[in-house]
Amino acid sequence: MQKIKAENHNIYKGMALIADPIHQYALFTVPEDKTPSEITEKDLIDSPWTQRLRRIYQLQSARWVYPAAEHTRFQHSLGAMHVAGEFAKSIYPSLSGVCKDTPSQNYVEELMRLAGLLHDVGHGPYGHFFDDNFLNNFNLTHEIVGQNIIVQKLGADISCIKRSPSGAFGRGEVLDARRIAYLIRMPEAKEIDRQPRWLQMLRQLFSGIYTVDNLDYVQRDAYMTGFSLDMVDIPRLRYYTFFTKHGLTLHSSGISALGRFLNARLNLYTNVYFHRTTRALDLHLQEIFRDTINLIFPGNPINKLDNYLRCDEWFLFNEVQSWLETKDQTKRKLAMEWKKLHDREVKWKMSFSAEISIDQMHRGIGFSRALDYEARIKECLPRKLKGLSFKVDLATQDPRPLNPMAERGKRINIYNPVTEMTSPEPLLEIYRFIPARVMHFRVFSLSHNYDEELSAAAENVLNTIESVIPTNV
Repeated sequence: MQKIKAENHNIYKGMALIADPIHQYALFTVPEDKTPSEITEKDLIDSPWTQRLRRIYQLQSARWVYPAAEHTRFQHSLGAMHVAGEFAKSIYPSLSGVCKDTPSQNYVEELMRLAGLLHDVGHGPYGHFFDDNFLNNFNLTHEIVGQNIIVQKLGADISCIKRSPSGAFGRGEVLDARRIAYLIRMPEAKEIDRQPRWLQMLRQLFSGIYTVDNLDYVQRDAYMTGFSLDMVDIPRLRYYTFFTKHGLTLHSSGISALGRFLNARLNLYTNVYFHRTTRALDLHLQEIFRDTINLIFPGNPINKLDNYLRCDEWFLFNEVQSWLETKDQTKRKLAMEWKKLHDREVKWKMSFSAEISIDQMHRGIGFSRALDYEARIKECLPRKLKGLSFKVDLATQDPRPLNPMAERGKRINIYNPVTEMTSPEPLLEIYRFIPARVMHFRVFSLSHNYDEELSAAAENVLNTIESVIPTNV
């Protein structure tokens, strides 16, 4: 049989595919055969810093509620990289039209892709819980840690990358890790002024109402939990997203896709992130997490990034397991609590649940701290139950910005093709059909023995608060 030399086979050189349940397939760059030493996306994906995210789960406690939700920050980061690249290609014509100094399309695509890939690289064990219960000791967030990792540990490789999946950069264009660091974290006002306008605009795709981050995790978390099959229409939302001189803009034909996304996100918060058992597990974690991390990873992680490389959930699990045999009473006590958690012994049981409007809180009605509610509930309990152990949990569900007209970080303009004008005002119409911002108010106790008394006391406190709300009656 005569062999015929294939034409156009070069399009596959330097490229590879990642199979993904959400995006089907995602491209990434690899070295070509003729340049095996070339630095590409493969080097960053395979770096110890990105691979470390395989050992940090995406859902800190909800995976104990939804058994299939064992996905990690690594999978999500690959998905965010793909979403970012697709958006970059779609919005480039409008971006370069508004900002004449915008670099080449391939450069912008790669900048966005790497920011998507590395936006979570600074996360510690149990994700945002690590921020709230350890990093805040040092006025840090995972974004700040991530910026340091990107610049100090990955910056050299980043500067050597010369192409995106779509092709080579323009002449003289070099990736700067500091620009990727800028994209992954909300900058301070003085920092914004130092950045070119095209980069400031791209940042809106990492911090707006819909982002390359939440467009991936909303779909991924819904799919992996098996809870929700709400369809997030990314292609439509992406197609109708563009830049004007006012910034990120959505064509009015994309409003329906935005509404569906916001509702899908709302359903996840209600039923997954703020599930009663998820919150109960988090209450248990709060009791042991900070003390445990202070023993395992003492000190400011920025000052010892190399140690931070092993700061993941696998190391944490193995370490506390070893404490079960130690003679150190502090470590042994902590290990016993971790064992209960790992064995899924749910310590706190929900005794009462209600919802409070955030609008009431902003008018000064009610309390902002759980401890204040606990004190008032204790006052309303029968004398014999004054020493009862219980906790109030306040979970704020925020499916929409406080003020879409004023919050520039969360703002998006809507383009009306009839008037050819852009304005944020049409967002108010969308929000009329999205449930108001609420706080889930829950009371947890160690058993269900006193649910009736706790419920009566909690209702008494909430009714007292509501009674001071003025009405039109």
